Amino acid sequence: MNKKIVWKLVASFAAVLLLFTAILGTVFVSMFRKHTIAINRSSMEKRAVSIAETLALYENGEGAAQQFGMGMGMGHHGMGGYGAYLRFLDQVAMATVWIVDNDRNLISASHDGITSGGELPENAEMIISRVLKGEITYGEEFSGLLNAPTLTVGVPIRTADGISGAVLLHSPVSGVNEAVLQGLFALGAGAVIALVLAGMAAVWLSYRFTNPLRRMNDAAGCLAEGDYTAKTGVNQTDEFGQLAQTIDLLSERLTEARKQQEALDKMKQDFVANVSHELRTPVAVLRGSLEVLRDETINTPEEISEYYDQMLAESRHLERLVNDLLDLSRLQDDQFSLNVDEVNLCHVLWDTQRSIRRSAKEKELQFLVNCPGEECIVNGDYGRLRQLILILLDNAVKFCKQQGTVELTLEKKKDGCLITVTNDGEEIPAETIPHLFDRFYKTNSLQNRSGTGLGLAIAKQIADRHYAQIGVESSNGVTTFFVKF
Repeated sequence: MNKKIVWKLVASFAAVLLLFTAILGTVFVSMFRKHTIAINRSSMEKRAVSIAETLALYENGEGAAQQFGMGMGMGHHGMGGYGAYLRFLDQVAMATVWIVDNDRNLISASHDGITSGGELPENAEMIISRVLKGEITYGEEFSGLLNAPTLTVGVPIRTADGISGAVLLHSPVSGVNEAVLQGLFALGAGAVIALVLAGMAAVWLSYRFTNPLRRMNDAAGCLAEGDYTAKTGVNQTDEFGQLAQTIDLLSERLTEARKQQEALDKMKQDFVANVSHELRTPVAVLRGSLEVLRDETINTPEEISEYYDQMLAESRHLERLVNDLLDLSRLQDDQFSLNVDEVNLCHVLWDTQRSIRRSAKEKELQFLVNCPGEECIVNGDYGRLRQLILILLDNAVKFCKQQGTVELTLEKKKDGCLITVTNDGEEIPAETIPHLFDRFYKTNSLQNRSGTGLGLAIAKQIADRHYAQIGVESSNGVTTFFVKF
């Protein structure tokens, strides 16, 4: 993966640099050549104008013409008196100089002397015509005649009588092309250096990219193999850092899910073991009683009646256990829906207290019910809410001391309604309270001998389905269960 990314980055950088170099080279060649030719043209124009002015002085018989004592006129006297001047003109102008008169006759200087009457090239007629009209003209039409790429500047010779001829200044542009080639060479050398630097940058960037990717890949591999404690160890604020944080968060979530799954598996095992234990005892009693009755080991009516009573009690216990298991299973099923409607909790309390008074009377308990004068309306299932309060009352009566007090209270508060069930009796140990709402959790007290260990678990499920909070507090011999809606 590292090599692939390196080569991809190098290839990408190289392609961008080559494209940039090609575009820059094209623009450079075009602009540099135009700029250099413009500079040469401006310089040649100044020299050509200076030559034309000097020749005009000879024509007018002024200035230098008088100093050198040369003849007059080119237009009517041939070369006039500036032949010697022409011999040195190429060296002075640092270019090839031609002079053309009004009759298109060419006068030029060479190593052998001055030549006159030369023919102009066909494609130079336009330049000569424009110059003789008084324009300063540029062109490259003389390149073929001079056997080299040449820039020509044409300047008219202005005398007192008008335009008497034209000065054509020829300068080769080979120097311009050489300069362009040197510029391209420098540009190519810079491109090579840039490619080397780009390769080094690609290697460095690939390491920056692949190092966090490698760590994340290793962490993902560990997660795939079941090691949910693996971490990426990447601390960055860019997109790689965000991805690494997501993987680390996934690791934490998977760790929590594994713990929950382990707890659920243990709960399932405990559930099966508890159900088996709860069913084994009554089934064993029923079987033993039936075997005794079938073998006619006992024959007195009193003993037979005692066995029947025991069998009836155990069958009721089995019925209650099955019903509790069904209720708990339904309440834990998300697909099971409650019959939700507006419920007045005051009605629920008065209904449940009538059902529990008989049990409270048997233990000679003082049973108190406190309801507010106003209605306490909640959205819920009347039957399930009645079952919830009945479980708490049954639990309070069961564990309340003889001739103690059980108090059922409903309060209407600003943030909802609060139901409390309080009883006198033994204090619940602090280490026991967190497990009271677990399935099949039972204390080993004498009062709880007939319990199934499912009542408070069912009560919690009913409270959760009504989005209510259920809890217990126990201190100083007083235990209070509360449900807050």
